[in-house]
Amino acid sequence: MIDAPEVIDDLSFDPPMAVTGNGWTLISDRVMGGVSSGTMSREIVGGRDAIRMRGGVSLENNGGFLQVALDLGEAGGEVDARQWEGIRLDVLGNSQTYNLHLRTSDIRRPWESYRQSFRAPSEWTTVFLSFAKFTPHRTDQALNLARLRRLGIVAIGREFEADIAIADIRFYAANEPI
Repeated sequence: MIDAPEVIDDLSFDPPMAVTGNGWTLISDRVMGGVSSGTMSREIVGGRDAIRMRGGVSLENNGGFLQVALDLGEAGGEVDARQWEGIRLDVLGNSQTYNLHLRTSDIRRPWESYRQSFRAPSEWTTVFLSFAKFTPHRTDQALNLARLRRLGIVAIGREFEADIAIADIRFYAANEPI
C-alpha cells in the first residue's frame, strides 16, 4: 500500500491516462441490462482541458447510471488516503446533481460504494467533498481510507441528460481553506 499523492488527475497526461498511471473509463448500466447511453471525451470546456461525460440516464430495464471511473493505485491496487480530509474537484456541468462514489478493497460487489452528492453548476466551481460526509451504500463496511481503490463521477438514480466536465481532481488537507 502506498500513500495517496495529492493529485489524482490534473489532466497533464494524454487522454485517457491520469497522473495515477491509470486510464479513465466510461461505465453504464448496460453492464447489467440497462439502456443508459453516454460518452466520455477529453476536450476544452469553458476554456479548460477536461474529462467530459455526457449522455442520457434511463431507468428502463432496472438501469439508471452513467459513470466515469478511475483506479487510484497501481494496477488497481489501493492507496492510503488517511492523511487527507477529502477530495476536491473542479467541475462544470448542467446544474444537475451528480455523485462521487468511492470503493475500497473491503467491498467486493459492484453495487457497493461510499457516496456523496454534489451539484455541477454551469460555471467552473471547486467542490470539496469531505470523507466524513460519504455514506455507505449497500454495505455495512465503514469507509476505510487506508484501502481506497477507485473513484467514480456518477450520474445516477433518475432520468436526465448528464453533462459534466472535470478539470482537476485531488485530495485536500484539513488545513486547506474551503
